[in-house]
Amino acid sequence: MIQNMEKRDEILQIFSVRLRHVLEEIPMDFEKLQEIRLRVNGPLLVIYGNREYFVTEDGRLSADKAGAYPVSRNEMQETMEYIGNYSLYAFEDEIRQGFITIQGGHRVGLAGKAVIEAAHVKNIKHISFLNIRLSHQVKGCADKVIPYITTSEGICHTLIISPPRCGKTTLLRDIIRQLSDGDSTRNGVTVGVVDERSEIGACYLGVPQNDLGIRTDILDCCPKADGMLMLVRSMSPAVIAVDEIGQREDVDAIEYVINCGCRLMATVHGSCIDDVKLKPVLGRLVKEKIFERYVILNNRGNAGNVTEIYDDRGTLLYKAV
Repeated sequence: MIQNMEKRDEILQIFSVRLRHVLEEIPMDFEKLQEIRLRVNGPLLVIYGNREYFVTEDGRLSADKAGAYPVSRNEMQETMEYIGNYSLYAFEDEIRQGFITIQGGHRVGLAGKAVIEAAHVKNIKHISFLNIRLSHQVKGCADKVIPYITTSEGICHTLIISPPRCGKTTLLRDIIRQLSDGDSTRNGVTVGVVDERSEIGACYLGVPQNDLGIRTDILDCCPKADGMLMLVRSMSPAVIAVDEIGQREDVDAIEYVINCGCRLMATVHGSCIDDVKLKPVLGRLVKEKIFERYVILNNRGNAGNVTEIYDDRGTLLYKAV
């Protein structure tokens, strides 16, 4: 209950006074709150328990947009002032990537008018759209997975395959923590995390807000391919962990990591191994059996709910009942 109240306070303090009062009236468990979406002149929306709801002016959740609270331009501006602590210029590096990470590790996605310089996004101004994604740790959600990705010979190269909003990052986070900390039957190992979008460790002022274990080093807001090479060269990790691979440069870096003797933990969007095979870049890694374990998630039950686990030959090792 105390943790729930802390998360509630962390989130509510970033909103304009009026929006804060509306959200305070909603009788909900903040552990089940996933997203809060603001659009100028649009209805206030939340994703709660994997369902979308409109928020009414009297603080109720409704499936009907009639009566939904309209977000004004002034409320958006006031909210942005609170998010940036009246110093948005200090967050320019994050803003150009489309998000700001706030205390508690929650991520605020931003959209508006992109300012382009030398064919790259330099800044975003006239911010009119916000998506506040709450950071949730589910310690122990990887308990079922760990025995299948660790063997007497060591840690297996593992790819987590998941549709959106099924908890792949949540599961990866707990795998990292458990591998890093170790337990009575398994020694902990050094893990290097490339957290390109600040979602895994959710660093705030350089300090991870999520528990990733005592032997984990994090490169925050760093492109995955560059980060993997940097960690191998500088931090001597036994395991490299990255979220949402798929670019050609990612694959080149993955091959470098593996050839250096590091073990790899990664995620990708999809619903099955065949989905990954069809991806032009990643398909080759599957065919060459680079990954030794495939963990398939679904959207039933809690975040990180595992449907199946396969080995590199496609043999089914685990299937949910």
